[in-house]
Amino acid sequence: MEELQARWGAPYRVLVTFAAMIGTVATILSATIVNVALPQVMGAFGIGQDHAQLIATAFLAAVTGTMLLNGWLVDTFGCRLTYAAALVMFIAGSVVSGAAPNEGVLIAGRVLQGASAGMVQPLGMQIIFQVFPAERRGSAMGLYAVGVVLAPALGPTLGGLIVDNFGWRSVFFLGIPAALLGLVLGLIFMPGPADTGARRRFDGPGFALLVIALLALLTGLSSGQREGWESDRVVVELSIAAAAAIGFVLWELHTDAPMLNPRLFAVRGFACSAAVGLVYGAGLFGSTYLAPLFVQTVQGYTPTRAGLLLMPAGLAMVLVFPIAGRLADRLPPWLPIGIGLTLFALSTWLMTGVDTNTAFWTFAIWILVGRIGFGLAMPSMNAGALRALPPRWVGQGSGAVNFARQFGGAIGVNLLSILLERRTQFHAQALNATQEGRAATRSVLREVERLLAEGGMDEWTRQAMAQDYLGQVVLQQASMLAFRDTFLAVALGCLAALVPVAIMRRRPGA
Repeated sequence: MEELQARWGAPYRVLVTFAAMIGTVATILSATIVNVALPQVMGAFGIGQDHAQLIATAFLAAVTGTMLLNGWLVDTFGCRLTYAAALVMFIAGSVVSGAAPNEGVLIAGRVLQGASAGMVQPLGMQIIFQVFPAERRGSAMGLYAVGVVLAPALGPTLGGLIVDNFGWRSVFFLGIPAALLGLVLGLIFMPGPADTGARRRFDGPGFALLVIALLALLTGLSSGQREGWESDRVVVELSIAAAAAIGFVLWELHTDAPMLNPRLFAVRGFACSAAVGLVYGAGLFGSTYLAPLFVQTVQGYTPTRAGLLLMPAGLAMVLVFPIAGRLADRLPPWLPIGIGLTLFALSTWLMTGVDTNTAFWTFAIWILVGRIGFGLAMPSMNAGALRALPPRWVGQGSGAVNFARQFGGAIGVNLLSILLERRTQFHAQALNATQEGRAATRSVLREVERLLAEGGMDEWTRQAMAQDYLGQVVLQQASMLAFRDTFLAVALGCLAALVPVAIMRRRPGA
């Protein structure tokens, strides 16, 4: 690092941060760009919602699994080689996803993309803490966060345009040019391994337990939707996940070279920031998954129009993040985080009023309010978490706080998808129970049969098609009500996260 700073002079800080941001944008863009393509992917492969959610969550789960490897990889191979290898893996995953012949290969490609994103994202934060003085880290983190969060925010917009014009496979190739640019810049500006003698040992057992826990948990959540939550398979998968998670924590406490040191969470400021990050990850990725799905399946938007819904919010974050970075340098972390959580909760609470007639700009403004809140909170969340740690733990802390946010995203998308399906079934059953014997229902059926009779259809066909039409109307209404319930769940989660924010406000020893 010192040699590169001497070679490039004062601009080096900006150059190396830009190099890290380009790779981050390329990899994180893929987290949400596929959301607007899910209906097309489901139709192409003939799969249901339970399989489709894995396409979204496989990426986030892989990010979560490899993010904690960042500290060991950088210590062993240096920033330059770690960064280059991650981007090569991302390019390979993009090609595999775009050319996938079935959903299994597509999910494998998404895992490769996510694994590379998990290695790249914490690296940028480490670079900022190494090259910027303490009083400027919040501002630098705010600018870097533009790439981290603007990419998934704008992903659906770009994805919608590409799906409508070039087909769903093309969305997986969008990040390749940026990844290639990041690869070149990284080879030039990223530092190599430091010559510090002995290298940290790889925590193989810890990594294996973490992968088993994540794989079993996500598989169990997906299986539960298909086979029932009390089935033997689901019970076994979730039990394996719980056992592996407990084993992971116990092993990390025992080993002298932990991948994730649980003692980090004994530091109150860090633990509270990580808890808020968990909720924010669930809220951000969950709402970015739900909003395009709602407007396409309930309101009949095209992928382009669904993606454009998030464009105003993404542009607003460009303006908010630099301001929020400066606030992170001047205000106690709990204040911007608390304001951000409140705005995010307000945003998702407003979405509980969504229906088939909600105007485009009304929905877009609701989303914008939440993204402003996220933009205000994220720099303080990251800087506050790392500021609370001693210098020797900053590397692991960077991976851990990002781990919390990505884990929240992976679990949040899964749980919200499950809640959406279950509430759709609940409302459909409730609505169906109210239809029998109603005069309005009989009137609708008679009118539909009359219109079909004018087309020359026989009586049996008219009755069957009228009943099918009624079923579609009921299902559409049930789906709308279920989306409202899921948005309410996100709002309540954000309000619950104000508890660790209140704990952050307390002075040490108070």
